[in-house]
Amino acid sequence: MKSLPFVALIALQLALAPTAQAKLTKAERGMAKTVEAEQARSLALLEKLVNQNSGSLNLAGVEKVGQMMRAELEPLGFKVEWKPMRDTGRAGHLIATRIGKPDTKRLLLIAHLDTVFEPDSPFQKFTRKGERGEWGEGPGAGDDKGGMVVIVAALRAMQVAGTLKDANIEIHMTGDEEDSGSPIEKARADLIAAGKRSDVALDFEGLVRDNGADMGSVARRSSDSWKVIATGKSAHSSGIFSAAAGDGAIYELTRIIQRFRTELPEPDLTFNVGLIAGGQQADLDAGGIRATVSGKTNIIAPIAIARGDLRALSGEQIDRVKAKMTAIVAEHAPGTGATISFDAGGYPPMAPTEGNRALLIKLNGVNRDLGLAEMAPLDPLKRGAGDISFVAADVDGLAGLGPYSTGDHAPGEAVDIPSIGRQATRAAILMSRLSAEKR
Repeated sequence: MKSLPFVALIALQLALAPTAQAKLTKAERGMAKTVEAEQARSLALLEKLVNQNSGSLNLAGVEKVGQMMRAELEPLGFKVEWKPMRDTGRAGHLIATRIGKPDTKRLLLIAHLDTVFEPDSPFQKFTRKGERGEWGEGPGAGDDKGGMVVIVAALRAMQVAGTLKDANIEIHMTGDEEDSGSPIEKARADLIAAGKRSDVALDFEGLVRDNGADMGSVARRSSDSWKVIATGKSAHSSGIFSAAAGDGAIYELTRIIQRFRTELPEPDLTFNVGLIAGGQQADLDAGGIRATVSGKTNIIAPIAIARGDLRALSGEQIDRVKAKMTAIVAEHAPGTGATISFDAGGYPPMAPTEGNRALLIKLNGVNRDLGLAEMAPLDPLKRGAGDISFVAADVDGLAGLGPYSTGDHAPGEAVDIPSIGRQATRAAILMSRLSAEKR
């Protein structure tokens, strides 16, 4: 199957737009050429990574992917460390550093080694799809093995162009982004520390498109989980709603969820109910993802449980909404009780700061010089939480520098192969320009 060049579009635009080409330096034009020349190498790396299962709980598989990335980064002059995380229940993280000029900006690149597809998934192999082979289908092809390939392709282009030697770059590839280890404070301690010593954070999870246009991600929402347990009096169903029997746990839980739906909505907020169970008996497993339930139609349910998530754009919004939820739960129907709890270990938000917007302006400068369309800020409702959020309070950042993909987290996940080269070219030029700026 004939391969479609990664940056054929860029090369054509450069040839047809001399004013845009003139804005690129000789080194930057060389980066675009290197990415295009190495497209077969990048595809081979992607296939190798995808064919190695690295589900978050496949600790040996995650380590093997880490070894593959070590083999790519050490020849580029990076000092690579494997940070074991077995005591959090996960494999570990790959941390790579390269020291350049001491007075220039320090870049933090973020990606992840793991996928949602464990070894028992039937979706395991990389295959080419599309009339021209323009799609690469496989577990993690986009999220986030495609992102790691973009990093390598960009760094190799920088090395050939001579812009890597003076750059200060630290790379964190976590081994548990899809299913984080516990406690989260330990699982993300190294990443958080890296954010505090960096000037710019660039996240290489997938590019998002809106109506076919590439978008820039200056914000990502948080991810928290909650649990409501409602209780009632177990009694014969003939007494339901009476003063003696009350409303029962299921009606109480229904009341709470309905009030969440009608009273909580506000901009940039979502809250989902993902699991609900109630009856004479209801229990959750240790992971909180499966319920065991029993009950009868003629028995008032004494217990009902709901679990869900909460996603917001700022810490202030999270605190305000949690307070509203707690107040709603505290107002009980007759003969019932209820409590709400919030899981530890959620993902914080990445708010849309002026510093983040300024980075998008710089990325759009790269786009203009390449003859590419400007990238508008993405609505944060259109993407989930990510590791960059753990450093967002300390450093300006951009997300979505990985390739475009479809069907993430499900069999059939596929990466748009031409977008790998386009994103690598954008990243190489952006990182080179940022690395030349004084701190």
